[in-house]
Amino acid sequence: MDEKKKITKREYFEMLEQIVENANVENKEEIIYFINSQIASIDNKSEKAKERAAAKKAEGDALRETVKSVLTDELQTADEIFEQLDVEDLTIAKVRARLTQLVANGLAEKADIKTEDGKTKKAYKIA
Repeated sequence: MDEKKKITKREYFEMLEQIVENANVENKEEIIYFINSQIASIDNKSEKAKERAAAKKAEGDALRETVKSVLTDELQTADEIFEQLDVEDLTIAKVRARLTQLVANGLAEKADIKTEDGKTKKAYKIA
């Protein structure tokens, strides 16, 4: 199959700018100014998105380190780990996600344990 490259808005505006520059139209400067302002707006939006992504990644890294600091050589369930953490806006889902990341990176180990009521739960310990 022949896959076509998706053309971005920025690329469309750059193409339009070339067309307008080579065309004999009224208000050429105004049109080019508009196109360039749209390109600048797209660039600003992209830069802000990158900054937000970096901030979110850094926040996740900090939380992952916090979760890692609670792990010991003994198996603990995600609920037990969650109870040991005193972090604002922390949810059990965020703790489980960070535990999964730690296991994927080889920094933690995961095992099944039986609870007192006979249920099987996932437990984690430091690798």
